[in-house]
Amino acid sequence: MNTAERPRIADVAALAGVSTATVSRALSSPERVKGRTRERILQAIAQLGYVPDGSARALALGRARMIGAIVPTLDNAIFARAVQGLQSTLSNAGYQLLISAHEYSLAAETEAARSLLERAVDALVLVGGDHSHETWELVRGSRIPVLITWTNAVAASEFLTTTTPLIGFDNRLIGKLAAEHLLSLGHRTFGMISGLTRHNDRARHRVDGFRTALADAGVRLPEANVIEQPFGFDGGRAGLKHLMQLKPRPTAVFCGNDVLALGALFEAQSMRIDVPRELSIVGCDNMPISSQITPGLSTVLLPTYELGQRAAVTLLDWLIQRRTPTDVCLPVELVVRGTSAPPPV
Repeated sequence: MNTAERPRIADVAALAGVSTATVSRALSSPERVKGRTRERILQAIAQLGYVPDGSARALALGRARMIGAIVPTLDNAIFARAVQGLQSTLSNAGYQLLISAHEYSLAAETEAARSLLERAVDALVLVGGDHSHETWELVRGSRIPVLITWTNAVAASEFLTTTTPLIGFDNRLIGKLAAEHLLSLGHRTFGMISGLTRHNDRARHRVDGFRTALADAGVRLPEANVIEQPFGFDGGRAGLKHLMQLKPRPTAVFCGNDVLALGALFEAQSMRIDVPRELSIVGCDNMPISSQITPGLSTVLLPTYELGQRAAVTLLDWLIQRRTPTDVCLPVELVVRGTSAPPPV
C-alpha cells in the first residue's frame, strides 16, 4: 500500500486475513464476529490507522449515527449547559452531535439546517418555534425526526401546524413566577428587561407571562417599562439605566435571563442604587454565578442540563426503539436570594 494513501477497508481485510465483508461486519455488528477474528481486525485497524468512511457506513447501515442541533447562540451558558447534556448522553450511546449556532438570524438557521441535512444526520434538534418557512420546508422534506426544545405544547400551538414533539419549559410560567414573587413582597411599580423578542418566542412568552400576572393583580405594565436588549451584561446595564429614568421609576425589575439581570445589578451598583433596599431584581436561568455574587441573584431555575439529556434520550428511543415521543414540559421553580425584598417605604 502507498503510505501516502488513506488506508482502505481492503487493506485492513488483507492484513487481518479476512474478507472486506467480515471487516464491515466487525465494525457495524461486532457481536456477529468471533472474538479472535475481531481482535485481528482491531489490531489491523490500529496498525494501519484506518478510519471508516462515515458516509459509506451511513449508506450501508441506513443511518449516520449523527444528530444535528441548531441553537440561537453558544455565547450563553444556558445553551452551553443544554448542549453538554445532549452531547454527553448521545456520546455514551455511540452517536455524534453536530452543533450550529445562528445568532438569532432565521436566514442563517436555514443555511445551518441545509448544511446539517446534507451531512445526512439522523435527527435534528431545534430551539423554540420561530423558524422561517424555508427551514420548516427543509426539515419536513427530509423526513427525519425533528425535536423542538425550550418551549411547551401550549405555547407551540401558535406556530406549529403539524405534530412535532417538544421538550421544554413553560416560558409564560417563568414570567408569572417572577411577577407573583415581586407582588407578594409588596411591589406595585415594575420594569422588565427582555431579550430581543423578534424571532424569539421564549422571550415573548416571558414578557407575556409577567405582564398577564401583573394584570391579574390589577397592576398595569406600560409598554415604556419593557425594554428589549441583546442578551448580555451590556444589555442589562443599558436596560436598567433606561428604566431608572422613568417617573415613577420601578422598584422591581424582572430580566429575561440571568445575564441581563447581572448586568442590571452591576449598573445599579454603579448608580449607587441599593439592591434590594431600593430596587429588587429577579432573573431567569439560575446560572452558577448567580449564587456566588453578593447579593445572590433571585431567579427562576431552569433545568437546562436535564433538558439536553431528555432530548437525547427521546431521540435515541425514537431512532432505535421506534418509540413515538410525547411532549415533555420540565418543571421550573423560583429561587429566592438577596436581590429581592419589599419596596422602600
